[in-house]
Amino acid sequence: MSRLRIFEEEHPDQPVVVARTLEDISRELKPIKVAFERWEAVQPVKAGDSPEVVMAAYKRDIDRLVEAHGFRTVDVVSITPDNPNRDEMRKKFLDEHFHKEDEVRFFVDGSGLFTLHADGRVYELLCEAGDLVAVPDGMTHWFDMGPEPRFVAIRFFTEPDGWVGHFTGADIATRFPRYEVGQARE
Repeated sequence: MSRLRIFEEEHPDQPVVVARTLEDISRELKPIKVAFERWEAVQPVKAGDSPEVVMAAYKRDIDRLVEAHGFRTVDVVSITPDNPNRDEMRKKFLDEHFHKEDEVRFFVDGSGLFTLHADGRVYELLCEAGDLVAVPDGMTHWFDMGPEPRFVAIRFFTEPDGWVGHFTGADIATRFPRYEVGQARE
């Protein structure tokens, strides 16, 4: 189940808001201009399916986003716990950073933790299969796929070469919980 917890940046142990429904999560993210949606596949898909099968299952929603936002590249990325580079891949975006274009991800399978930093608050968004998150360009955040990552995601890019992380050098991400799949969820 997807979940949003909001913290004051100085109190990483006490969420001030916990939201679990699509409506509540979307409402809490709207003031910081983060979009959150749920999509349904038109045909069954599973981890291991080809990118073409995955994209065909969500074609209607993909086309809608491409039309609305002018994305030029859409791809599918798949990470599994047996990936020999999983530790390096996880570490790559654990520190606070931003991008110079929107970061838009749809979780076909698996999960990941997006943590957003805006207006003195930290928004910890657990995304699972069926969730789309759109983080606006320039918003500081970090992403944790967990120590044994497992997800399939559709990614949207404006620039053909994708996006680059611009790291802030702040240590805020180290003060908030990391993602452990299967951990007790408050």
